[in-house]
Amino acid sequence: MCRLSCLLTARIMCGGISVMMISQLVIAGLLSPNLSVQAQPPLLHVMTWNVCAGTNAGCALFRRSNAELAWHVAVLATEADVVFLQEFCTDADADLEHQLERRTGRNWSVRSAGLMYSDGSPYQCLPDRNGRPRGVLSVTLAVAGADTGLVVHALTSPPWGARRYAVCTADRAFCTAHFSSGSSYDDRQKGRPYRHIQLRELFKLGRGVIGGDLNLVPRDAAAAYKGRDECDPRRRWTYVTRKRKIDYVFAGEGRVRKCFVDYARSTWSDHVPLHAWVRAGSTPPAPR
Repeated sequence: MCRLSCLLTARIMCGGISVMMISQLVIAGLLSPNLSVQAQPPLLHVMTWNVCAGTNAGCALFRRSNAELAWHVAVLATEADVVFLQEFCTDADADLEHQLERRTGRNWSVRSAGLMYSDGSPYQCLPDRNGRPRGVLSVTLAVAGADTGLVVHALTSPPWGARRYAVCTADRAFCTAHFSSGSSYDDRQKGRPYRHIQLRELFKLGRGVIGGDLNLVPRDAAAAYKGRDECDPRRRWTYVTRKRKIDYVFAGEGRVRKCFVDYARSTWSDHVPLHAWVRAGSTPPAPR
């Protein structure tokens, strides 16, 4: 029987690790102690980025076409296995899948959840500079590999604000979300009650690697750190406007091996991309 290391090498040489294999590695936990160190699962490259493309006129991707929006994401994600996006636009999903596949030579699955207003109407991205529609402001998950189910989960949202969602792989090995903002129109109550509810819900959903724009600074996201590694223990700022950290990638304790905050892209959005290299590992506990 071929050793696991041989199988992984063969899959990688034949066009990359499939979604099913990535998910199984994340959930499976530690490999058998009888296998050599060389047989450990590969590092998974996860990127999270709030692209600020939909409604903020102060951002560089505001009113850019679907193709331009997808190109900017794909440039950053050429080496990634999993991409978490916030403030993307749903009509750019197909362009993003195409760009990722063209640049990486691998198959990709892309799924967006469009935000809704409290009355159920879509939270539209403004049209591009030529007046063409770009769909609905969204939270988006892209995963490299063979086609797989990506599932949208509703999060508890303030009745007066935007309805928030998480997008996960079907086995919940990867989950991403964009929490309520804390603005006067969205989770405006003292103590940020809805964002803390959303935090608990996201970490109950996620069984492996979890992240996104959580709109909470580390001291307010403290529950998420219990039993987990966060990609940037230095807690460097990721939100350009106020120089604070509100974007995250979490994995099981001891699983995050490297982190990169891409400040060179600080003019592309009001957030900077955050890259994490994660070793497959056991499921972290859900926060209480």
